[in-house]
Amino acid sequence: MSTKALAAVLARLKHLTGAETDAELSRSLSVSPQTLSSWKVRDSIPYSLCVEIAQQHACSLDWLLLGQAYENDEQAHDWERDALHRLRMLPLDDRQAVLLFIQEKQRIQQLEQQVSDLTARLLEPSSG
Repeated sequence: MSTKALAAVLARLKHLTGAETDAELSRSLSVSPQTLSSWKVRDSIPYSLCVEIAQQHACSLDWLLLGQAYENDEQAHDWERDALHRLRMLPLDDRQAVLLFIQEKQRIQQLEQQVSDLTARLLEPSSG
């Protein structure tokens, strides 16, 4: 993977997780900042992590890794246009409420992922 391609994947990961900085992204992915930095140095990101994130956020792996839209791109665009049109027709207060709902839903998903990660760590057999 080229540096440019990796930067694009990391940007899409930030978009999915709502992270704005590398530090926030590393927290969202439950990896250390050093791990994220090593991915950049190696121009590589674990495929298994990308699959997991794509499943959690119900997004296409093609989009996450390659920036390509859905196989049925036209239907996706139709749906997005319809949703955007409906959103624009709402009063400002309602649009803000929708945005708050989306942000809250994303926050809940992040918390659920953190709980899942912590549970998995607690259930791992200890080495030693």
